[in-house]
Amino acid sequence: MSAALLPKPQMRRLLARRMKFHLLGAFLVSVGGATLYKFGIAEPRKRAYAEFYKSYDPMKDFQAMKAAGVLECAPPK
Repeated sequence: MSAALLPKPQMRRLLARRMKFHLLGAFLVSVGGATLYKFGIAEPRKRAYAEFYKSYDPMKDFQAMKAAGVLECAPPK
């Protein structure tokens, strides 16, 4: 009588059914993480570099380092 009250457990294809769920979840989490990284870190960093190099003058920077005595190959004048 008690055997009729309990449903039979699924013994076949249990791993395959659970694997579909977990693979889909892992794919969605990885795509979400990649998207957050791209738009939260990579794109702002690229914009910051582009903004910095718009007005960057390497010769002016070289002269400032030379005057400060940072470069050993170019003595300060």
